[in-house]
Amino acid sequence: MVKQVRAARTREALIRAAAEVFANDGYALASLPEISERAGVSKGALHFHFATKDILAAEVEGVAAERVARLAERSSAAGTSLQSLVDTGSGLLQALTDDPVVRAGFRLGGDPSRKKGSELLHWWHERVRALVADAQVAGELGQTVSADAATTVIVAVVEGLGALGMADRSWLSAERVASLWSFLAPRLAASPLHAPLHHTSVPSAPTAPAGPVDDE
Repeated sequence: MVKQVRAARTREALIRAAAEVFANDGYALASLPEISERAGVSKGALHFHFATKDILAAEVEGVAAERVARLAERSSAAGTSLQSLVDTGSGLLQALTDDPVVRAGFRLGGDPSRKKGSELLHWWHERVRALVADAQVAGELGQTVSADAATTVIVAVVEGLGALGMADRSWLSAERVASLWSFLAPRLAASPLHAPLHHTSVPSAPTAPAGPVDDE
């Protein structure tokens, strides 16, 4: 049991260290020696858990997608599909600021040096599509608003803001995110009663605390 706990802590430390390196440097420039050093484990321990950089990157993307999915579950309590959409989008942008794993998953998904599709971005596309469709069925979406067009705009704007925030965090400030939804929400809603006028704060998914790691 103790050995399993040590192994789990080592794995968590490697994922976090890899996320920090991938988020800062991108996939191509990230090196396994730098990741193992940042995690405080030996190269052998890294290769024991993750045989290649590609496997490690895929694990980071998977954990990022899981964290954003949990965030979306908490956002679903908003009461309406449009409010859930605002809260999920805002929560994703907040997580890009707060959580290096989500930030790395987002960057890896758009990295041209990787040929695989992004699990996190694919999840986001489908989540937006589903919430917009639900809003349309519930009569929350304006009659002249195309669900396909709304989905395209929301996906593109949120991902674009996230990409800009990679280089300049001011793009992800609460004021900018609020202005985004203040502009979009009234144009999507069937009436002022359906428009989500505020973002309900959604806490980021908890991350494992940093600490000493046994080399295993």
